[in-house]
Amino acid sequence: MDTILGLDLPTWWFLLIGALISGYGILDGFDLGAGALHLFFRKEQSRRIALNAIGPVWDGNEVWLVIGAGALFAAFPLVYGTLLSVFYLPFILLLLAIIFRAISIEFRSKEEMKWWRTLWDVCYCLSSSTIALLFGLILGNLIQGIPLDKDYQFVGRLRDFFNPYALLISVTVLSLFMLHGAMYLAMKTEDRLYAKMTILINQTSKFFILCFITASMATLIYVPHMAAIFHKYPVMFALPVSAVLIVLNMRRMIEKRRYLRGFISSAVTTALLLVLFASGLYPNLVLSNYDVRGNISIYEAASTDGSLRTMLLFAAIGMPLVLTYTVFVFWTFRGKVKLEDTSY
Repeated sequence: MDTILGLDLPTWWFLLIGALISGYGILDGFDLGAGALHLFFRKEQSRRIALNAIGPVWDGNEVWLVIGAGALFAAFPLVYGTLLSVFYLPFILLLLAIIFRAISIEFRSKEEMKWWRTLWDVCYCLSSSTIALLFGLILGNLIQGIPLDKDYQFVGRLRDFFNPYALLISVTVLSLFMLHGAMYLAMKTEDRLYAKMTILINQTSKFFILCFITASMATLIYVPHMAAIFHKYPVMFALPVSAVLIVLNMRRMIEKRRYLRGFISSAVTTALLLVLFASGLYPNLVLSNYDVRGNISIYEAASTDGSLRTMLLFAAIGMPLVLTYTVFVFWTFRGKVKLEDTSY
């Protein structure tokens, strides 16, 4: 098997897809969180400012999801097909929520009637919250394993997805995104809305920390295989320790109202939690809690070495372009939001 810098090609693609998912979680996470908080703003001007804070970036942030899904299909088609089959209904609901979220953002400003804007405000908030909750639900089920037989066929029932652990992870993801979004909005607002954001940041940070502690304890107790890597490689214990320290630093930055640093801490927290998830899975991409022969590793699911090598070359060219575009957009629209006639 071909290697690059000592790592085989399936491992490189495992890392690349992990980086894409982390990028999506960090970037789309804050505007999903901003959407989940939208109905906490009572005034029309406040809601418009909140929408325009994410207006220039929300659609670009979703590019990371599209690229991640495309990379999974190209590099690990067996996993792509299995996950779409298993999570068929959650993915359909996710797609509908993404569509309605986009419609809500674009349609809201088309008419000035109060009922019209309220309708799309509610739709925007619900769709943003639903996306976060569904991602958390899928993540929670992947962590504990899904019922697959030796032929990778799903042998469970729909209600199995809504187990207590998966629901806990779902709420934890929502709480993290709400905190992430609240700090982003604080950096983009001023005066009374900024004061409102300081209150929401304080509340959402406490909510997230409670969820974080509960989810960590539940994982150690009910999903012990996720901690197996720490017994095998004790140096990896630095990851959960780092995650805890970053969460504590985030809270410290919030108390000092240094929201840029707090926002960076929440972004790093998102990335570290996904790294912990990936570390617990590797070298598998999908775990079966029904039959161990249903586990799907990166080596079983990978495309041919020739395909992986060629696609890696395209990724090496494309990823810097996506990163450059992302940095350019955020730099161009930096600073506080100022409403104009053409604003949402």
